[in-house]
Amino acid sequence: MSDELTALLSAPSATVAPRLLGCRLVRRLGDTEVGGRIVEVEAYSQEDAASHSYRGETERTRVMFGPPGRAYVYFTYGMHYCCNVVTGARGFGSGVLIRALEPLTGESVMSRNRHGLSGVTLTNGPAKLCQALGIDRRLNGHDLRTEPLRLMVEPPLGQTAIAQTTRVGISRAQDVPWRFYIKHNPYVSKP
Repeated sequence: MSDELTALLSAPSATVAPRLLGCRLVRRLGDTEVGGRIVEVEAYSQEDAASHSYRGETERTRVMFGPPGRAYVYFTYGMHYCCNVVTGARGFGSGVLIRALEPLTGESVMSRNRHGLSGVTLTNGPAKLCQALGIDRRLNGHDLRTEPLRLMVEPPLGQTAIAQTTRVGISRAQDVPWRFYIKHNPYVSKP
């Protein structure tokens, strides 16, 4: 992993989360690259009751315990995949859920993967972006510095461009303000 990416992802999830805004997530599907700019994220950590790692390391959560820079992909509600970037120190379960992307490349392929949908509904949610990019359990544990799924660091956004709120779609620790998104971006799932 590049020194810049290593340093970034080795920090606690709540520190990493806003820094991932504006970075790119790129997926190779055959001869085509699809992907976009990260516009919404949520942080989770082992000390957080809403995190999958809260009760310690299990077969399902092993990837969350390190090393940083891996994809933690899980299946939810019996029908959707979600993708997290593992962060923090090895042995401490934490990660950042990628909640929404602004498409930058391969929109026609993403639309096909989303059964013809386009526009903001293409990638404005964690399950939607995974379907659009073809992310599933086969990428669980994948090193995000290598193809077919790469996280690419971009310059940080200014604080005034970022909104910070409580997380959505969870039943525990709902008051923790670890959701971050780019203000006024139409691809944010719930502004």
